[in-house]
Amino acid sequence: MVHNKKILITGADGFIGSHLTEMLLEQGYNVKALSYYNSFNYWGWLDSLSHPNLEVITGDVRDPHFCKYITKDIDTIFHLAALIAIPYSYIAPDSYVDTNVKGTLNICQAAKENGVKRILVTSTSEVYGTAQYVPIDEKHPKQPQSPYSASKIGADAMAMSFYNAFELPVTIVRPFNTYGPRQSARAIIPTIISQIANGAEEIKLGDMTPTRDFNYVKDTCKGFIELSKCDAAIGQEVNVCSNYEISMRNTLELIAKIMNSDVKLFEDSQRLRPKNSEVFRLWGDNAKIKSLTGFLPEYDIEAGLKETVNWFLDKSNLNKYKANIYNT
Repeated sequence: MVHNKKILITGADGFIGSHLTEMLLEQGYNVKALSYYNSFNYWGWLDSLSHPNLEVITGDVRDPHFCKYITKDIDTIFHLAALIAIPYSYIAPDSYVDTNVKGTLNICQAAKENGVKRILVTSTSEVYGTAQYVPIDEKHPKQPQSPYSASKIGADAMAMSFYNAFELPVTIVRPFNTYGPRQSARAIIPTIISQIANGAEEIKLGDMTPTRDFNYVKDTCKGFIELSKCDAAIGQEVNVCSNYEISMRNTLELIAKIMNSDVKLFEDSQRLRPKNSEVFRLWGDNAKIKSLTGFLPEYDIEAGLKETVNWFLDKSNLNKYKANIYNT
């Protein structure tokens, strides 16, 4: 166990960030967890987490002075803070540039000035757009099909510029579609589960033809941690994925089977992306992370979905979701 390494996680109050915080604490690290500042003293998914090696701080990565302050005496940064909802990026694209691009710039600049030893910057499979070939490896062209994906392409480029210009020890971690307990209701899997769990006989969804490479959240976090230990990953962009694809429709059918539901599908037009913005196929190649770290996912889709369903079926968890409201 490592007891003295100091970790900063931005976006620690979110879905993946909270799971990563837990996993690092379990492995003996000292974690400084950044939660987005608000006057209610609300720490998101960190509210129920207590550990002697955990320090929760609140603030905003859009402030460069704050970023310099929180990165002092830090060994490794996991930078997850971002705006991630694709539908909201159509409405408020400027805020995505501020948080995703400028926020990444601020963290990289602060890490450079404070001599941080490793920085893991979170990307997304959305930067690839609809697959031009499969499986998608790290050399696949970037296609900005939404303001969100454009902002993440910009953030990745900004981080890599700090590696090239200043030798900042950056790794771009590119998770494909992560799912599991605590995921936002805007995502397809929580949308399906929460509607069925609330007794819906007909559920509202968007286009069911696209395919995704789904990854259970514990596997995604394991990929982050393995890459943070791998010096050969410095200066690299690395997929974290399962190397398979499943359609939205087949995902619905699998969840319905697990939940013993004969729910019917209703296509909701407000959940459809603009025609040229939909990413129709994502199937990731995980050969690079496997060769760098030996990483392989532990959860197949059915095992991960069963754990996710069980979490949502706990009423104290389900009650946090407004299943009858479309969340952009």
